[in-house]
Amino acid sequence: MKPNYILTGLLALALASCQKDFLVVVPETALSSATFFTKEADFQQAVNGAYVPLRPIFNERAWILGELHSDNTYYARNILFGAVDPTENIADFAVPTANGVTANDNVLQQYRYDYQIIARTNQILALIDKVDFAQASKDNLKGQALFLRAFAYFELVRYFGKVPLHLVPVTGREDAALPLATTEQLYAQIEKDATQASTLLLNKAKQEAGRATSGAAKTLLANLYIVQKKWAQAETLMKDVVTNDGYSLMPDYNNAFSFTGSNKNNAESVFEVQYLEGSAGYNGNLAYRIIPTPITAAELGPIMGTSNPQALSGENNNIPTPDMIAAYEAGDKRKDISIGYVTLSQSLRDVKVYPYAKKLIRPHSLHNNTGTNFHVYRYAEVLLFLAEALNEQGKPADAAVYLNQVRARAGLAATKATSQADMREAIFKERRVELAFENKRWFDLVRTGRVKEIIGAYGARVKANPQDYYFPKGAVPPPNAFTVLDDYYGLPAVESALTPNF
Repeated sequence: MKPNYILTGLLALALASCQKDFLVVVPETALSSATFFTKEADFQQAVNGAYVPLRPIFNERAWILGELHSDNTYYARNILFGAVDPTENIADFAVPTANGVTANDNVLQQYRYDYQIIARTNQILALIDKVDFAQASKDNLKGQALFLRAFAYFELVRYFGKVPLHLVPVTGREDAALPLATTEQLYAQIEKDATQASTLLLNKAKQEAGRATSGAAKTLLANLYIVQKKWAQAETLMKDVVTNDGYSLMPDYNNAFSFTGSNKNNAESVFEVQYLEGSAGYNGNLAYRIIPTPITAAELGPIMGTSNPQALSGENNNIPTPDMIAAYEAGDKRKDISIGYVTLSQSLRDVKVYPYAKKLIRPHSLHNNTGTNFHVYRYAEVLLFLAEALNEQGKPADAAVYLNQVRARAGLAATKATSQADMREAIFKERRVELAFENKRWFDLVRTGRVKEIIGAYGARVKANPQDYYFPKGAVPPPNAFTVLDDYYGLPAVESALTPNF
């Protein structure tokens, strides 16, 4: 997807609705759904706009809710800075929640971004069949809208369990506050949208780079089936992707990921969020959100590669835990690619060396301005999905074929697991190291029913040895740390004030 095509100003357009009352005069000098959606180019722009919220989601929120909220990463306490409570509460599993709602701002913003996608795609889907233009183009645009709506609802159901199910544009306050749909109802709609998208979208070879493909829709659908433990359906989809969709593992794990201006949408990329370094407004700055601080310009420069590094203070997050570092087997090439180390001369800790998520931080030109894409689905995960689906149907030997492709690239020997139970654990562990820092860990803990087991033990280690988890001497986690081990976040309190339904 060409970033310059993406129009961030489409939110007002997407939230506008058709006015059927003949007494309502449609403004002729301002964009609205009544005057804008008249030709193919209008729908192309609207679809581009539907992708836009993905950038802040993956730059600002997904790593907090999906990775920091796990045993993979933690925050580096800076007692001179002051607590960043909404983020620390998530890392500490201490999100204040009452009557099913929370005031946590990270939760609120994620919720709102997903519903921005839903509002924009609902507008597109409500009108696209009413406008005459080439069917092939219409199918592709419709497929992208369906994929994006399915993706947004899949995020919402995994974070919250139950949310309102909007499938048509909201025309006023009366239809803005819908009841909470059940998890099963949300799953059914995601399945419907993703299935239809997979038949309408182009495959990777024919699709414009960066846009959703049929392979991306099938991978999203397989992910849904795996959450539901519909193993046979997931196997069928993933075998189809492996056989027919043209993806492959990049020979070097380091090259599976985007650089700031190159290696984007490569052979391993199933779906990735697009960023563009520069002044156009399409850049990200995830690297600066997750690098340990306080860091001087001299310490930051070699990591970022910029000509104008500037010191950073504050309390940054997503620092790899000792548990994450220990998860790599000896000889695993991914370890040094995924995790780097920096010495912070201004740190208040006795041990001033900190790990950081190296594979997400690529050299670039401008301070606090990067163009590194974020990989939502990679072919490596397709292989691991297929391995899991096969093993859960009692075929561990078949599963090993796909698991070992991932391990071989990492420089590891074939798995020794032969029983279903051992293979299940091997795949679970492989997902952790292969997909480290890609916001998968929390969802894996939830869908496998292991939140209390794994996070409970992890929390005990943090509280027993806080200095091992980046606390300065004398600093400790708050008293309520690791007391909220729920599978779902509470719904946003701000939104609950606008509806009687939650």
